Amino acid sequence: MNSVAIIGGGPAGLIAADRLAATHEVHVYEQGRTLGRKFLVAGEGGLNITNSAAGEELIAHYSPPDRMREILEAFGPAELRAWLEGLGVPPYVGSSGRVFPERGIKPAEVLKAIMERVNDNGVFVHTDHRFVGFDDEVRPLVEHAGTRAVIEAKIVVFALGGASWPKTGSTGTWTKHFESIGVRTVPFRASNCGVEVDLSDAIRVHAGKPLKNVAVSCGERSVRGEVTITEYGLEGNAIYPLVPAIREALEAGAAEITLDLKPDLTAEQIDDKLKDAAWKERMSALRLDRPSVTLLKTFTPFERYVDGRTMAEDVKRVQIPVTGLRPIAEAISTVGGIALDQVSPNLSLIMHPHLFVAGEMLDWDAPTGGFLLQGAFSTGHWAAAAIVKR
Repeated sequence: MNSVAIIGGGPAGLIAADRLAATHEVHVYEQGRTLGRKFLVAGEGGLNITNSAAGEELIAHYSPPDRMREILEAFGPAELRAWLEGLGVPPYVGSSGRVFPERGIKPAEVLKAIMERVNDNGVFVHTDHRFVGFDDEVRPLVEHAGTRAVIEAKIVVFALGGASWPKTGSTGTWTKHFESIGVRTVPFRASNCGVEVDLSDAIRVHAGKPLKNVAVSCGERSVRGEVTITEYGLEGNAIYPLVPAIREALEAGAAEITLDLKPDLTAEQIDDKLKDAAWKERMSALRLDRPSVTLLKTFTPFERYVDGRTMAEDVKRVQIPVTGLRPIAEAISTVGGIALDQVSPNLSLIMHPHLFVAGEMLDWDAPTGGFLLQGAFSTGHWAAAAIVKR
């Protein structure tokens, strides 16, 4: 039986191990003492493991969509949910389309079920084995207890993660090793993160408070959801999907987001609610809370705000300049890593076909909401399926 080495014990590496176990001798090498540390951190606020979106609605959440399409069609949310069922982890779909393990099942229990599956299938797991580079024959080197060793497997799957949440060991320092064997990498940048805004002290008083049911847009992209005021600016599920557009605008010179505080009302409907309201009663007539009023007042020119004749338009178009993105260390995910033009359609390296890459190591992007974990599982499964076909 041919052997395959998998370097990285996160979602991409573990599902690759599960897919390969029936046909190969599989060895998983993990730098930490336990597997799936980032998986557990991702589940601290509730393990949103995938999303119920399908077809073009699903593909539209990924960048670049054309490169991810075939991978997601082969192993998408429906397949991942069936896989979880097979592990004894029944999923359920929330009201927003997000998919979670059945209520009461903790992230640690999901990880335990996955580990039991790979152990039962005969996968060999080696913890405290850190990838430290390649030898002259482009064989991976791992270090354990101060000693370096060569991985002799003819096929290797790398699933080392990106550079977000470095406390889990996901530091992205592996890029230099791939550069040394001629593989081009793209610098890591923050994604799914908060945005920095010059806030007044009046707004910072509301740090930690959410603006619920708002719409935020940047360029042609608009997202409905929740925004939370922070000491540095804004974050939340209505901000994270806009980060690619915000990043692009910042790199071009300047970025701005537009906040619609009443997306369920038209400007005409807002005018109708305001026409009989006294000046001091305008905000209560619209049922705007104090954080929303403070944002509106701060980012509307004073004379315009006091005049009030454009209030409907202003409520629906609070224009907020963005000065930057939060650091990678605070980001939920990163873009960057191995450039996609360096890998074949089956996710093997063009220059080194015996090496496969999966997960956040690759330069793809997706928002929160289950899409990130789905992408990791999908790419790991895709690489393993390609190895089986060989």
